[in-house]
Order: sequence, then structure tokens, then C-alpha cells
Amino acid sequence: MIAALRGEVLHIGLDHGVIECGGVGYKFLATAKTLGTLRRGETAFVLTTLVVKEDALTLYGFTSDDDREMFQVLQSVSGLGPKLALAALSVMGAEELAAAIGGEDVKALQSIPGVGKRMAQRLTLELKDKVKRFAGAPTADAAPAAASGGGPVVDSVTEALLGLGFTEKAARPVVEAAYAEAPAADTSTLLRAALARLGKQG
Repeated sequence: MIAALRGEVLHIGLDHGVIECGGVGYKFLATAKTLGTLRRGETAFVLTTLVVKEDALTLYGFTSDDDREMFQVLQSVSGLGPKLALAALSVMGAEELAAAIGGEDVKALQSIPGVGKRMAQRLTLELKDKVKRFAGAPTADAAPAAASGGGPVVDSVTEALLGLGFTEKAARPVVEAAYAEAPAADTSTLLRAALARLGKQG
């Protein structure tokens, strides 16, 4: 099993990165937050999980053990696969997810693309006890942050743009403007919208 990658960053895409290890380029899927920590041409370290299916072997990359563990815990829920687990971590970190699940905050969980009311209820029922170990900082402070300028979503997309070579001064106002137009957009959608705006500016 491939548990981690360390090497030169060859490529950074909207939803994936490529790191060279021992002459081999390994592609992994990741959140915008994780991709935002990478810089093309520089050495990076990424924790990974290999998901094996009949028709594919897919690597998923993370910057923390908690996010990687939460990714695996989420998939223990019936009907929730790796793509949806990654989508959840794109919207909330491990601690935020643990707080939402532990607090039975169905509405917050429904903010994850692809999670409806039934799946949100299933998450709280099946994972309430399993996520206790992730509980850390209270999420009460997260709500005001999200209300002002998009909070974690805007930060994640801005970090991703920095990883693509844009400056903070150029990226953040564009991301905030895109978020203001579509506050319900997920990280990937917001990143595409911001890139489109930056392309027009160029």
C-alpha cells in the first residue's frame, strides 16, 4: 500500500496533483486545500490512501493524518464512496465534520455536494461514536468566519490559486467576488469560476 509520497511536484490540476518518486509520477486526487500547499517544481510530502476497485487503482492525497483517517471513516457508511468522502473534506476539515456529525447538524452536512437529508442522517447515526476522537476546536467560531467572505471555502480556493502561481493580492478578491455571486458553490466550482475570472483579466 502507498501510504505517502515525497518528491518533486510535476503537476497541479483542479482536483489532482502529480508527484515524482523514484522516477515515477504518481497522480493523486485531493482537495483544493491540499493542492494549495503544493508548488510546482518543489519537493512536497503528501499522505495518501490507495483505493482499490475492480477497474481502477486511485490514490487520494492529504496533508494531515486526521483528514486521511476521516476519509476512511466516512467510507464505512453504506452508499458513501471515496469521491463523496473527498467532497466532504473539501467543504469541512476533519474536526468540523466530527463536530457536525457529533452534534447531529444535518443542515451543515447537507452543504456537502451529493449529501442529501437521508445521507446526512445516516452519517450522524452511524458515525457519531466513531468521530469522537477527531473532536478538537469548537466549531462555533467557524460560522462567523463563513459568513464573512466565505471563510474556509474562500481560503481553500485562494490557497489552490497560490499553488498555481497566482499572488494572494490577485487571487483573493477574485475568489471573494465569485463566492459572493454563488455562496452555495462547492470548492471545485468556485475554483473554476475564479480561474475563469482571472483568465478574462489576463
